[in-house]
This record gives sequence, structure tokens and C-alpha cells, in this order.
Amino acid sequence: MTPAEVAARGWDAVDVVFVTGDAYVDHPSFAMALLGRVLEAEGFRVAILSQPDWHSCDAWRTFGRPRLCFATSAGNMDSMLNHYTANRKVRNDDAYSPGAEIGRRPDRATLAYCQRAREAYHGVPIIAGGVEASLRRLAHYDYWSDKVRRSILLDAKADLLVYGMGERPLLEIVRRLADGESVRQLRDIRGTAYRLGASEELGDVDREASAGKAESRKPTFCCFRLSAFRLSARPTPHVILPSYEEVAADKATFAAMTKAIFAETNPHNARRLVQYHGREAVVVNPPAWPLSQQEIDRVYGLPFTRRPHPSYGKQRIPAFEVVRDSLQIVRGCFGGCTFCSIAAHEGRIVQSRSQASVLDEIGRMTQDPAFRGTISDLGGPTANMYQMNCSRPEVQAKCRRLSCLHPAICPLLTTDHEPLMRLLSAARRLPGVQRALVASGIRMDLARLSPEYIRQVAEHHTGGLLKVAPEHCDAEVLRLMKKPPIEEFEAFAREFRQAAVKAGKEQGLVPYFIAGHPGSDLRAMIDLALYLKRHHLKPDKVQDFLPGPMDIATCMYYTGLDPYTGKPVYVPRGARERRWQRALLQYFKPENYADVRAALTEAGRLDLVGDGPQCLIPARPPRNFSRRAATQVTSPQRQEARRTEKRPAGGYRPHRKTSPR
Repeated sequence: MTPAEVAARGWDAVDVVFVTGDAYVDHPSFAMALLGRVLEAEGFRVAILSQPDWHSCDAWRTFGRPRLCFATSAGNMDSMLNHYTANRKVRNDDAYSPGAEIGRRPDRATLAYCQRAREAYHGVPIIAGGVEASLRRLAHYDYWSDKVRRSILLDAKADLLVYGMGERPLLEIVRRLADGESVRQLRDIRGTAYRLGASEELGDVDREASAGKAESRKPTFCCFRLSAFRLSARPTPHVILPSYEEVAADKATFAAMTKAIFAETNPHNARRLVQYHGREAVVVNPPAWPLSQQEIDRVYGLPFTRRPHPSYGKQRIPAFEVVRDSLQIVRGCFGGCTFCSIAAHEGRIVQSRSQASVLDEIGRMTQDPAFRGTISDLGGPTANMYQMNCSRPEVQAKCRRLSCLHPAICPLLTTDHEPLMRLLSAARRLPGVQRALVASGIRMDLARLSPEYIRQVAEHHTGGLLKVAPEHCDAEVLRLMKKPPIEEFEAFAREFRQAAVKAGKEQGLVPYFIAGHPGSDLRAMIDLALYLKRHHLKPDKVQDFLPGPMDIATCMYYTGLDPYTGKPVYVPRGARERRWQRALLQYFKPENYADVRAALTEAGRLDLVGDGPQCLIPARPPRNFSRRAATQVTSPQRQEARRTEKRPAGGYRPHRKTSPR
């Protein structure tokens, strides 16, 4: 991470400089550490440029000219999501920075990092990657600027973009650069995207791919060798998406583009995507092949220190504190929730580590003097998808379903929890392990297929509270989310509670709900508030829907259309209604009284204001509630007058160019 450390290793230069917006933590949950260790294991000299000062290119010259490339990433989160809340307010802390300090990375960090890399050393290949680049690889709606933006590849002017999990494509890129190939010759690599210049022909895509396929038969690296059955001499056909100009001008076209993109997410049958931006085009190759169990075992078996870099001293890095004693046993998710980016980034094919690999990592953890005996999480994107996949590979090779669980669990999906239960049982019995908890969210419809799994989790692997995500109670909203009916949550809650009682333990559930999701109007949110009241649920934390780039729910938010049916979808857009919906989820909090009453007034549900058992809020405001705020919501006539009164010109109007600031 410093020139002194480079000199201590006896290196005269480095091969790859990773530029990241996160603090450097050598833990497999941090992407730059994982990829850096993978390249190091293959003999490459890697330096980490963590949270550099982007105001000049001086920091990019810290290690001298890299021999092969710069690999840039905004970090484990999209930089805009890292900086701003769902209400577009600046966050007070940064979980991925030392001391949670904000301001250590720029907005749209990928753009700034690529620009400084070009300035520092002309001609050094620049590879963009990470979640930010991955989910913005094509034209996308950007919530923070409230417009459709071009592919980040064109704005960043990177030579290649790696999307999804990067071990396989990045290692192939670096290996072939070391063998003397140019960046242009790397256009056949799966899991990458590149820019097609205005003077280049679309026919060049297939010709270059054909040449690349022939070359890919040669095993170029020892640990990520492709299986023979996956190779084909035929060029991959391509799909021409609507152009950037078309999707920016027409919302129905944007919805059609979103549907087309998600139809090409299965690496077994995905086609190359081409999208024109003016005279240029972005070409997105099919997704990289998922790692085999042997490959993923080797990745997680690399010698991570599982600690932040010593230069941070005693400064806390909140994101590291969360995952310090956790282990990832799976990656990928076949749930297909429309508001989630996991399928678009990690893929919907679940990749599982072997039991031996997980137990070996736990054994190394127990040797650390700082380990206190509790494994905080054995999970991944979803805790109970371990060793689950399609039972018919020939069908999986043709399948284009977005979800294996919605609208019903696919009969070809293996749903056996026995391998996971064996792993959990072995983990908790290891010497030095007092508890092995499951902190990742559990997919309830899957768990209910195995009462024994529910029993073991309640008895041995819950630290008092277990996370689950019913998200909503309205059937139409749940359909748009691709989540199971609320009855699944109720049944799971009963079974988990019974298992906990039999085990003689006081265990509870932490249900997560989303406010402001497309399809959720005030009526649906009031129904959800009543549901929470009937079931005596008082969620401490709730989530505001935040339209992340490339999500299907984001497409609904922007277009007001369901991309799969073409039917209109109600979208709560205004800050006021979004605030009301959030308040309804926590109607019991005194500080939400005004917003809840305003929402009930707007919906014509003042029957829910009063002292009866069916009411959400009392007729009189709480004692610790300000009289002025209460007055603003007690009179519907006054509310109507305030809505219709003419406001004086001038004043601060966010996002309006003509307003004085």
C-alpha cells in the first residue's frame, strides 16, 4: 500500500495498481483484497491505492508506472449510494472509511479515478470494475440526477469494463496483457464490456469473438481453467438494444430495454448486448462463467490477514466491524427480487464452497487471539441457498427465468437443506467456537420446506433475533417485488416461534419492510401499518426504496410501467408522500404523529384516528409532540388552503437552475 512496502518486497515495479474508494481491509468481503490476493497467487505484483486524493493525479504516481494496468473501482458500494440517502441528503458517515469519515471519495468515483489514471501515465490500460461500473454498464436511470445517463464506460473512457464478480475476467485480462496482447485483443473475454468506436463496424464484433474463441481453448491459467464443454467455436450472437437516445426520450422503450437486458443474464445462454450511443456503441459480452467449487475454495483459501491495513492505527472501519468474524459460504442468488442488484452483479447461479473449505477458514479464525469464539455470520446474499441449484443442467442451459422462487418454487430446483445443516453442525462443534450464528437474511419459503433446518437455526444459530424480509403485505406490491405472499412470513414465524419454545430459548424475528416501493400507494401502506398493529410488530428500522441503477424496480420507478406486462404501475415520487409512507411503517413513534395523521387525512381514513383498538394514532397528539406541528395536521381545510395558496417567487428550489441559492 506504500512505496516502502513495495521496496521491502524487493520489487522494482508493480504490475497492477488497484484504485479503490474504500479503506484497504485484507478481508474476503472487500473486493480489492479478494482480487488482489487472486492476482498475487498467480505471481503478479499488486499495489493498492486506497481512497486517493482525486484533486490531482499525483497519488496515481505513488508506485510509478504500472507494468500492466490500473484497475479502478468506486468500492464495495456505488459512490452515490455511499454519499446520499433515499431523500438525496448527504450521509453523516461512510462505513467503508477509517473513522467513518465522509468525503474521502468523490461523487461518481469511477469517472474521477479513470480520469486521473489517464493523466498520470498515458498509454497504461485502464480497467474499470466494481459495483458502480457493473450496474452502470449500459444506459441507466440515475436517481440522484433524475435522468437517464449514458453507459459509464463512455463517460469514464476506460479501456475495458469488468462487470459482475471479477476473479475470472480480471485474471484473464492481466494474464493476457502480461503475454503481450493489446487491450483491443481482449474484447472476447466474458464478463467484460468495451467501447465500439464510430469508425468500427458491428461485424467486427463477431469476427473478433470467433478469433477469441479459438484462442480461449488454450488454458492460460492454472486455477480458473474453463471446462471443455463450455467452449464453442461459433461466435456468440448479439442483441441490439434500443439506443441511448431512444431510451432517454421514451419511457416505454426504456422498459423494453430493461426486459431485454435481464433476459441475457444466464451465462449458459446469454447473448452479447450492443447499445449505440450516438455513433459509438457499448458492447457487453455474455457474463463470466460462475466459479466451480474447487475454484471458489481456492479463492477463499488465500492467505487473508482479515484485518485493516496497519496504517489506519486504531481508527474504526464500521463495515469491517460488521464482517470481521463472518464467513461467506455462498455467492449469487436465484430469488430475483426486483429491487435487488445481486442477480445483476453476482448472478443468479449460486456458487457454494465445500464444507472442508469453510471449516478450514474457521480453524484459521480460531487461531487469531482477537477471536472471541462467536462466528457472527455463516451466510451470503441469502443464508439458506447453500448447495442449491438446478437439478437439470440441460434445462438450466436454456432457462431465462429471472427467479427460481417466483411466482412459485421451480420443481427442478434442489431445495435440500441437509448439506447446510451438516455444515452448521460441524462449524459449531469446532474447538474454539462457542457460537456460529446466521445473520444473513433467510429465504422463508425455502426454509419452510425443511422443518429440521428451522429447528436447528432456532436452537443453535440465532443470537436472539433472526433477520427475515417479508417487505410488504399487499399482494400486488409483493408481485412487483417478486416476493412470496405475506402468508409465508406468518407461517414461518409460527414455526420458528414453536421451535424456539421447544428449545427453551427466547428467540424473535426482525422483519424488514420497504416504504415507497413502486406499486405501493397510501392505501397499501395504511394496510401494512394495520397489519403491523394486528401482529404486534414495531419495526425499529425500515428501508426507504432507493432506485439503484439497473434494477427492475428502478425501471418501474422511472417509467411507471411494469417492464414485463407493460401495465402502468403507481409510483410514489414526491418527498412528502415518501415521508408519509415511511412514517406509516413506524406509526407508533411520537415524532411521526404529524406525518401519519396527514397521510390518513389525504387517504380519507380519519376513522383510524382516535382511541379505539382499531386506530393507528390517538385523536390528541402525544405529550412530547409540538403543538405547532399538531395544528398543521388537525384541519383538512387548512391543509387544502396551504396546498392551493400562491407561494412568493424566489427562494431556494433544489434542482432548478433558475433558483437563487
